[in-house]
Amino acid sequence: MALLNSVITWIIKQRIHQIELFIKYPHDVQEDWFEKLIQSGRDTEYGRKYGFDDIRNYQQFRNQVPINSYDSFQPYIERLKNGEQNLLWPSDIKWFAKSSGTTAGRSKFIPVSRHALEECHFKAGKDLLSIYVNNHPDTLIFNGRSIAMGGSHNISDVNNEEYYEGDLSAILIENLPFWAQMLRTPNREIALMDEWESKIEKMAQVTMLEDVTTLSGVPSWTLLLIKRILEITGEKNIKNVWPNLEVFIHGGVKFDPYRQQFEHLIGHTGINYQETYNASEGFFGIQDRSDSSEMLLMLDYGIFYEFIPMDQIDSDNPKVIPLSEVEAGINYAMIISTNAGLWRYKIGDTVQFSSTNPYRIHITGRTKYFINLVGEEVILDNAEKALLVACKKCDAIVDEYMAGPVDINSGDKARHQWLFEFVKPPADLNIFGDALDNALKSLNSDYEAKRYRNMLLQPPHIVHLPNGTFYQWLKAKGKLGGQHKIPRLLNSRTSLDEVLKINHE
Repeated sequence: MALLNSVITWIIKQRIHQIELFIKYPHDVQEDWFEKLIQSGRDTEYGRKYGFDDIRNYQQFRNQVPINSYDSFQPYIERLKNGEQNLLWPSDIKWFAKSSGTTAGRSKFIPVSRHALEECHFKAGKDLLSIYVNNHPDTLIFNGRSIAMGGSHNISDVNNEEYYEGDLSAILIENLPFWAQMLRTPNREIALMDEWESKIEKMAQVTMLEDVTTLSGVPSWTLLLIKRILEITGEKNIKNVWPNLEVFIHGGVKFDPYRQQFEHLIGHTGINYQETYNASEGFFGIQDRSDSSEMLLMLDYGIFYEFIPMDQIDSDNPKVIPLSEVEAGINYAMIISTNAGLWRYKIGDTVQFSSTNPYRIHITGRTKYFINLVGEEVILDNAEKALLVACKKCDAIVDEYMAGPVDINSGDKARHQWLFEFVKPPADLNIFGDALDNALKSLNSDYEAKRYRNMLLQPPHIVHLPNGTFYQWLKAKGKLGGQHKIPRLLNSRTSLDEVLKINHE
């Protein structure tokens, strides 16, 4: 394995030069991909409808092609699933990444072309390893096994044609190159199981016997595996089971709320963490520096980027800008056109640029998931930073949480309700609530104004839930594992009331 580690490390690092090129010439790279995408899509049904043949520059593209949501693409996707082709993209599309976005919404089926698999997702997998080994030249990660917390997939037969649907992670596992299959654990049969509780048990039983050096996946479900292994083995930290565990590659949700739990369960020797920004629609960002969680926007994956400033997101005619016009520190909704035929697609995420040379981003939340009861506009980035302050002040560790408004229609005064499960609860919930409230005031001037003397917004209401409540809620909704996540900030009470009902049953 030592020889294999050396060979793979050398091969992987060859990509660094190409990454440096798109860092140096970002606008040229984006322009090149814009032209390739338009050329590829010109003879599709969508390309003919919107006159791709006549598009010569970005201005024409912006004027001729509408901004799209999943709903506007759904009729095309249903036809693709029924066997029609050349609708959104010229090559056959037989893979569909099942994504709910959050636990609250219905499932979406995102088309995944062979181009997207190879030029985006697999390329990104190699790149994140390239960046990691470049930052850690003495790495031994290829000496052992890797665990990817994947989902499941199904095969359907339509008009004698097979198509596949499932979590993106399952699609990637199914199509991994041979060298990656050699290094992963558990076997494909276990990794693609669709009954999550049985899968976790089998994964724990198998992987605790392996020399695991790399973990990757959504933090919440990775923690579930680690905790089960520790229960079985009786160990206090996972390094006693996997002494050579070196890195956790994470994405899907913000990592900060989970960091304390990982550090607690991994032990004093610690590991490295590498953040990624990937979704069913594409792979967008990779943490490229060990000392900062900001991510390098990856510009040569067959994706053309546009952005809408969030203060214009509800406008009938919002200002949409290309990458070359973004500014640091502004909250943007991200729009993508991809090599799977998603044209000017609103992915639903919001980002801020910390740097425009090179282009580095961090995820600030979702376009639809924030709390805005009286104009306070609390976004996920505010919540995560405020929770870190409150946890530090109260020596607490949060496991999971959800927040939303109280029902002011019932006569309650306007306030936010926060539902928490704790790994380590605060000694006093009132002090924790005050710390959270004060941190939000310091981070968000709109929130601070609405909280002034309790005139518009009352102090937050903190609820401490028994451990396992959110898990039971996910299970009741059939949303265990895979890409399913707890929605953090909500503008309605539906999900909060469902969780509280489970708590009282």
